[in-house]
Amino acid sequence: MNHLPRSAPPSRLRRGLLAGGLLALATGRLHAQQPSAIRLLVGFPPGGGTDVIARLLADKLKDVLGQPVVVDNRAGAGGQIAAQALKAAPADGQTLFLSHDHSISILPQVTRNPGFDPAADFVPVAGFATFANALAVSDGTPARSVQEYVAWVQANGGKDTIGVPAPASIPEFLVGLLAAKYKLDLQAAPYRGSAPMIADMLGGQIKAGVGSVPDFIEQQRAGKLRVVAVIGDKRQPVLPEVPTFAELGLAGLEDLPYYGVFAPAGTPAPVLDRFNQALSRVVAMPDVRERLTAMGLAVGYQPQAPFTQVVRRYTQNWGRIIQASGFQPK
Repeated sequence: MNHLPRSAPPSRLRRGLLAGGLLALATGRLHAQQPSAIRLLVGFPPGGGTDVIARLLADKLKDVLGQPVVVDNRAGAGGQIAAQALKAAPADGQTLFLSHDHSISILPQVTRNPGFDPAADFVPVAGFATFANALAVSDGTPARSVQEYVAWVQANGGKDTIGVPAPASIPEFLVGLLAAKYKLDLQAAPYRGSAPMIADMLGGQIKAGVGSVPDFIEQQRAGKLRVVAVIGDKRQPVLPEVPTFAELGLAGLEDLPYYGVFAPAGTPAPVLDRFNQALSRVVAMPDVRERLTAMGLAVGYQPQAPFTQVVRRYTQNWGRIIQASGFQPK
């Protein structure tokens, strides 16, 4: 004779259902309380200098904020794609943009329809470093100074091609300023980033290039390239022997390019303050400062108000230079 299993007593059944319901409710609340990740947009591919900086800061920020921070590479068009992604993001502090000067200050002035207006669509959150653009020469020329490079070009027909990491960038405009000052026929050769430009310098395809000190610093230390001048109002700590363009009589290049973080316009002030405080703690960490300094950056945290002024002044200064060059946005 088959025996059917006996049902649990009603009281035990109710207790089991109640316990299960409470467990499910508690689990749901736990998941709901877990903070969502902050997206840190980067306008360049993985492995580049900006990406390395972003990943270093994101790793430290997650511990300070107690919240995941993930780097989201939106490479292309000199940061334009990442900037457009920031504009489209909700103004809730969950999406930020780590950028240097090109995407914010220069790109909108050299592109006819960039798809964003930094002054209207973004709010500067904080700055954390500056760097210098520089003129470097390769072993294809015997020059070890700007004066020697100029003499070499003059002795070779007064013409040369200088590599730049991107079209319509600060390095390209700097080539124009050098050509005008020294009355040389210098043509900028735009590359898709600093890496292929430096490869061609090392390979002898081009004899000189303009890029950032972080781009050149490792090859400079290895003796494969020679940085002969930098922008800024003072010499760079990592290259104390290299003069500034101002020392050489080329005025107007005192403002240094910046690195900073930007948020969508309308992001609540308390959200920005929280991230500001976290970033200031991270930038003050000795290992972070050491790593960024080794890359050729001048590390210095700037809270929102002064950083906003830095961005505005830099944008206006280079706007005047771009306009004077006769460049027409494309």
